[in-house]
Amino acid sequence: MDRLKNTIRPYAWGSTTAIPHFLGVEPTGEPQAEMWMGAHPGAPSRTARGPLTEVIDGAPERELGDRTVAKFGPRLPFLLKILAADAPLSLQVHPDLHQAREGYEDEERRGIPVDAGHRNYKDANHKPELICALTEFDGLCGFRNPAQAADLLAGLDIDSLKPYVDLLHAHPEEAALREVLTAVLSADPGQMAETVHETAAACARLGGTYAPYADIAHHYPGDPGVIAAMLLNHVRLQPGEALFLGAGVPHAYLNGLGVEIMANSDNVLRCGLTPKHVDIPELLRIVRFEAGDPGVLRPEASPDGEEVYETPIDEFRLSRYVLPEGSAAHDLTRATPQILLCTAGSVRAGAHPLRPGESVFVPAGEEAQVSGAGTLFRATVVA
Repeated sequence: MDRLKNTIRPYAWGSTTAIPHFLGVEPTGEPQAEMWMGAHPGAPSRTARGPLTEVIDGAPERELGDRTVAKFGPRLPFLLKILAADAPLSLQVHPDLHQAREGYEDEERRGIPVDAGHRNYKDANHKPELICALTEFDGLCGFRNPAQAADLLAGLDIDSLKPYVDLLHAHPEEAALREVLTAVLSADPGQMAETVHETAAACARLGGTYAPYADIAHHYPGDPGVIAAMLLNHVRLQPGEALFLGAGVPHAYLNGLGVEIMANSDNVLRCGLTPKHVDIPELLRIVRFEAGDPGVLRPEASPDGEEVYETPIDEFRLSRYVLPEGSAAHDLTRATPQILLCTAGSVRAGAHPLRPGESVFVPAGEEAQVSGAGTLFRATVVA
């Protein structure tokens, strides 16, 4: 079992205080957006045996287990994070596995450098993800019913939005959503910027249901993603609740602190709320134009106290243990690799005492006894 030292990424949308307060350290004054735990080559966790990437590369079957290597190859299939948003992240979607492989191979054939700003596919993997709230957490997830989106836009009483309202009423669900998103992203930039400015003022004036979009527009003035965001469900998670983001589902995190886990990929197609490249034709090919409830997840408890966040994919499995004072030790030994993360109280994993924000990597099959009084998240795979 290896204690992890983890990198904190200073993205501009990050909170200056949430992660420092979580870790019990003084803020630096700079944004601290994500703390990465795992073996992503961009910022692998460090152990006493070296970077976790090198530890796994040196003996993948020993560290990951035969079943994990056979199913996912000689790499850790997931990346675990603490995410602290103080401003909206980009509105985005992720491809499914077939789309990712197809897109990656196409861009490789065309000789587009992997670090090029206009490249869509950095790797050949999909990127399903799950966010579990540690504080109240706001996000956007999936399309609203078109009639509900039409009512929201109509309530602003802005002439330039009325064609979108008519489109949302005039077509079947999938066609309505596709036509409106296409129109928003393809509109004349100057005219759209003016529409967004009017929308921002109206949202600020009306408040209530419109308040999140006023805040989004404050951070991204004139961005067409502000209008696109109004097509999506606004979700407010309470601590312990989660969202699963599958392929093709448009989403954005707005504000809050959470535990995030995802398949080990960098494939993102952006819809807006970003200065980065937006590939409209490829985006429209990937987006699933399906309206529905965003599906807030609550953990399913098992007899041994493990609370599992059920998802339909195998690259990761996230669960938690809420350990009361004086509870018996739990045996978490498992034939797959694990990262154990303390988020509250004081927990002991093997010989390692863990405070909030501290984590360990547990190789496949290694004994893992945990005890203490606190909350422990467990990240592993289904293999």
